[in-house]
Amino acid sequence: MLDPVVVGKVIQRFREEKGLSQEVLSGLADLGRTHLSAIERGVRKPTLETFYRIGEALQIPPSTILATIEKEIERMSKR
Repeated sequence: MLDPVVVGKVIQRFREEKGLSQEVLSGLADLGRTHLSAIERGVRKPTLETFYRIGEALQIPPSTILATIEKEIERMSKR
């Protein structure tokens, strides 16, 4: 099962590693800042289109982000 909190935390981690604010990333991805904030908090799940926009804005292949999400979910399930 895809946990939206994990998705949000991974996206937030990548954003912070790039040194971007939510304001900047949301602008680059053509998303509302409140929408991005809701995704990062796990309140909303990104659509595939939104997921790709975020990846492009971060200059990270969406497959890399997804693989990181999968690893995090796997790590959490082993607890």
